[in-house]
Amino acid sequence: MKHLFIVFAALMLSTVSYSQFEMSLSTGYAFDSAGMKLGETVTISETENSYGSYGEGANVQIRGTYFFNDSFGVDLGIGYLHGTDQTVSEVTLPNRNVDAVARARAFGASTSIVYKFTNNFYGRFGALLKLGGKTEAVIYDKSVFSQAEADASGLPLGSYSETNYKEDFHGHFPLGFVGALGYKFNLNDNFQLFVEAEYYGISLKRKDSEITEFNTDVMLPDGTVAVSGLYTIDNLPAGYNKETTYVDNLANDNTDSSKKLSQKVPYSSFGVNFGITYKFKTSTKKQNM
Repeated sequence: MKHLFIVFAALMLSTVSYSQFEMSLSTGYAFDSAGMKLGETVTISETENSYGSYGEGANVQIRGTYFFNDSFGVDLGIGYLHGTDQTVSEVTLPNRNVDAVARARAFGASTSIVYKFTNNFYGRFGALLKLGGKTEAVIYDKSVFSQAEADASGLPLGSYSETNYKEDFHGHFPLGFVGALGYKFNLNDNFQLFVEAEYYGISLKRKDSEITEFNTDVMLPDGTVAVSGLYTIDNLPAGYNKETTYVDNLANDNTDSSKKLSQKVPYSSFGVNFGITYKFKTSTKKQNM
């Protein structure tokens, strides 16, 4: 018991007698890690799966780090992810063209333990949270009318409908893992540049979605508009719901199209960050004997 007390006292003394606070600002780019199927590419000859992660894209982070001693500290960070477009549906057929992509626009936070292997080489690992944002889907859909459809509408053969809409997807509160290894380059007593490799392991379970923009025009074969705003956000066509809720189970006789089975979508990534750190003055208290 006496030995345990001595060890505990030594740890507390090092915490009290040494403290340092740092602020860091960084930017970087992350690539998908362990990508999952997000959609399909369809042509007249084949159908191909498209894989990826919504965690791919550019990011900006602000972090504050508090060191208890020369080696150990805790880190709290917030960041923003501007995700790249991921293919959800790409259809190229004689009578149908679809270009649907989705991308992340998300805010997140992380809390980590930091360990300095040397004065310049460090590692950190901890928990990753998604604070807010959305996965934004942007869809373009061109459908050429059949002869019967064109005749029924009094349009020449080759006329088509052109639909553009956006749908925002939101998820349940997720918890993931973050880990990084980095190296700092000293500029002076206060400023350092750093580069780090960072891994995010996280997925998001869908909660709901909302169509925020919608427009369908009827076009003549030469590309001129025959009917503008045939369908709008206030007048959606059959098969579209302004709001959709995602659930874990649905009855076999369910007829409510605004409810769909939920799924998990990937946000995992591996990337490289570059940034600058400002070190505040170290606080050291000397003990009088």
